[in-house]
Amino acid sequence: MSERIVKVGHSPDPDDAFMFYGLASEKVKLDGIKIEHMLEDIQSLNMRAMNGELEVTAISAHAFPYVADKYWIMVTGASMGEGYGPVLCSKKYTTLEELKGKRVATPGKMTTASLLFKIYGQGIENIDIPFDEIMPRVASGEFDAGVIIHEGQLTYAAEGFTKIIDFGEFWQKETNGLPLPLGLDVVRKDLGEDMARKLSLGLKESIRYGYTHQDEAVPYAMKWGRGIDYDLGSKFVKMYVSELTIDMGANGKKALELLFKLGYDRGFIPAIPEIVLY
Repeated sequence: MSERIVKVGHSPDPDDAFMFYGLASEKVKLDGIKIEHMLEDIQSLNMRAMNGELEVTAISAHAFPYVADKYWIMVTGASMGEGYGPVLCSKKYTTLEELKGKRVATPGKMTTASLLFKIYGQGIENIDIPFDEIMPRVASGEFDAGVIIHEGQLTYAAEGFTKIIDFGEFWQKETNGLPLPLGLDVVRKDLGEDMARKLSLGLKESIRYGYTHQDEAVPYAMKWGRGIDYDLGSKFVKMYVSELTIDMGANGKKALELLFKLGYDRGFIPAIPEIVLY
């Protein structure tokens, strides 16, 4: 019997690579299914999801309201900050108040980091540019501040930037300890509920495999560690691949519901989507 090919999109980042190592290495297999991995930056994956192109894909949490007609959220695979998240930082300024009338770079229209800045940024102008250009273009003076994601969250201080807000830290205080939902894995509805559960279970097993075989999974993940060493890469992976990634649970769902309510109430997303987890 021929295997069904399922296209799975994820970003070329250490945390996503770690999650998918079990499947990518075929140490975790799904009967009758062959996984075809599609590695693209998260903003590109968000746009693909708008068109329903991939059966399973990572997306920004912010993007889900726009694709909820096509996809279900998987209970596994979410990236959630637990007291940490995207960081608004600058070379010259130290407070949000100082940024009024200034230009802030954010990492893509549909990223959750950009949504958070709009929700909490007091109406300050933001301009979306590729995430890996933010620190250089803030350092050059083109922008007054920038919202940093990925490995930059660990390296900004060493590069001479000052933290204005860590949105994960801020969110945790504002929500009495909820995690900050940043990224999700979603499965296309037309696959059906049984296939959705099977794929979700396969990803869960892949994450567990990475955790129990870190001597294999971390070096694999570090192939995508942009300019950071093994120790920092390992730290970054463990920040965003946690127990909540294996299963977001009630707190993860509650955090998503709150994020969507805030985004909707402030006019930044079109509707509050129903959250059904698979």
